[in-house]
Amino acid sequence: MLFAKKERRFYQLQAPLTSLIDIVFLLLVYFLLTTNFMVDEGINIKLPRADASAPQTSRELTIFVDKDGGTFFDGKPVVLNALLNVLEQHIAGQPDRLVVIKADRAVVLDKAVKVMDIAKAAGAARLALATEKDF
Repeated sequence: MLFAKKERRFYQLQAPLTSLIDIVFLLLVYFLLTTNFMVDEGINIKLPRADASAPQTSRELTIFVDKDGGTFFDGKPVVLNALLNVLEQHIAGQPDRLVVIKADRAVVLDKAVKVMDIAKAAGAARLALATEKDF
């Protein structure tokens, strides 16, 4: 007796990908919206480069010195005479608070040193001069 071989149809299992794709897109949107984008305060300065710079994670006071020698604190221009009083108010009771000075590459070193002296006179125990990491 000869038996005719029946062709069997193999059914492929397919997982429903629609819900998986929805979840992936939701995660993508979530991470795009919660990512911290680096935003400067709008003062155009070019920081000097250094090989051994490290990012700071604590809340610090930032003073900007632009290429013309103007000083800025909290995005507002401040004259050097008034900078001492402003820093004393912000440092009061927290002498270990970090004061970061972001001076433009083209600024005369004398201006940056004056700002550092004013911060030291205001009671800042920790000073830092911001640099860009050299790639």
